[in-house]
Amino acid sequence: MSRSVATLAVLAALALPGVAAAQNCEITVNSNDAMQYDVKEIVVDKSCPSYTVTLKHTGKLPVNAMGHNWVLTTASDYEATGRDGIAAGPANGYLKPNDKRIIAHTDMIGGGQETKVSFDPKLLKEGTDYTFFCSFPGHSSLMKGKLTLGG
Repeated sequence: MSRSVATLAVLAALALPGVAAAQNCEITVNSNDAMQYDVKEIVVDKSCPSYTVTLKHTGKLPVNAMGHNWVLTTASDYEATGRDGIAAGPANGYLKPNDKRIIAHTDMIGGGQETKVSFDPKLLKEGTDYTFFCSFPGHSSLMKGKLTLGG
């Protein structure tokens, strides 16, 4: 065995189980004052015991002017959930309280802030299309993306 192959074999043997998977069980999504997420598609590995989304607002505007959150629903529920959220108003983070269509969501944040949400990938079904979006009024047309279950 060559020296480099032996080194790789030793490194592979030393790898801790679950470390690589843990790195794939979270994502950071940046948002800004131009109503944009920097991530358009997320694939959640079904082997993850939990999946964490960290939302960072890299802008400067306050939450009442340019608030952002990260909301996950099925693609078919996305528009109605957004409409109901707008009706729920800012006191509820533009989310209908106890809405069963919402799989996971972060708090609404303003410029310079960060928030997280974790959810169980077992809540997702293979072959189902999911949409993540910002529920602040007028944002979801630009601030949305696709989430799928993979692995």
